[in-house]
Amino acid sequence: MGPPKMTVRTISQEAFDEMVKENVDDLGMDPAEALQDAIETLTLQGVDLSGIITCVPGESDAKNNPVIQCLDRLKQLDSGLEEQIRDKDLDEMVELFDRLTELCSAEGSGNAAIATKNGGMELVCSICSKIPSGSDRALVAALKTMASLLLDVQSQGTFHTSGGPKIVVGFLDDTRQNIDILNSGFAVVASAATGNEILKQSFMELKVDELIMQILSRHEKGGIQTLYDAIRVLLTPDDNRVVASQVYGYARKFAKIGIAGALVDPLREGLSSPSLVSASIALKAVAVNDEICKSIAESGGIDAVLRCIDDSGLQGNKTVARVFCSLLSKKKKDFCTQDGYRHTSPEAIKKHC
Repeated sequence: MGPPKMTVRTISQEAFDEMVKENVDDLGMDPAEALQDAIETLTLQGVDLSGIITCVPGESDAKNNPVIQCLDRLKQLDSGLEEQIRDKDLDEMVELFDRLTELCSAEGSGNAAIATKNGGMELVCSICSKIPSGSDRALVAALKTMASLLLDVQSQGTFHTSGGPKIVVGFLDDTRQNIDILNSGFAVVASAATGNEILKQSFMELKVDELIMQILSRHEKGGIQTLYDAIRVLLTPDDNRVVASQVYGYARKFAKIGIAGALVDPLREGLSSPSLVSASIALKAVAVNDEICKSIAESGGIDAVLRCIDDSGLQGNKTVARVFCSLLSKKKKDFCTQDGYRHTSPEAIKKHC
């Protein structure tokens, strides 16, 4: 069994506002004091105030919050839609999504929590399902907003129940040539699957591994950085709510369809490859057993890694050197005992690293 689930106490925006109002009306506090007292009281009671708009009564209102204003307008547009978005609404939607992404990406603002608490994830998924084919700007904007809202287990759960995985994989499958859509889409995959075994499973059931291989074969020059992030996240056992992760089985599935060779290709290009570091980190996540390490070795992976380490040393690029040394160190023994690579001893690797 996993660790016991902790019950988190929450409060609605309406109940919070009413508590502040009672402090003013019944206890005679001034508005600022009433707000602070409500925050402190609820915090001491263990109430999670994430997503609550804390504003001083009389000075501002929750409805004036820019996140709420964006959501309200998007809801109006969505409610007026049938099965597909009209062209005349697309430009406004792009502006609203861009604004919402900017607000939710502001560090420490709490805006992403406000958006998700007020139905932001369900709304974005609903609109995404109605974006017509060819509306690339709207789709990229919507996917970026979706990624900005995936901040915790609750938002990931809403993404899952709203059909998010199927929507995103569908877009990735339909628009394999558009780098912007691919980068935005795989950013959603990475954010959604981080620390979430259920969503990792959902994406794998949708055969995202096969889709990734097909996209890698089409974009051999790289440029889709988030794709490598998605591979790494899908193969990382980072959900502490489960005891036995399935990611090692997923790594074997990736290996069977040739991921080792696809990830070694950027390494062969050397330091000039824009995907060099990302591909190496993804390759490290894939290398979970002797068989996969052997396939990496047979694909020329070890020689490529050692060349990159040598080149990075000559250029003084410590970042690249550390990444590749980490890859070799993870499975040092396995790499060094593969047929044809026995000359690559642990001592030789240590010398490089």
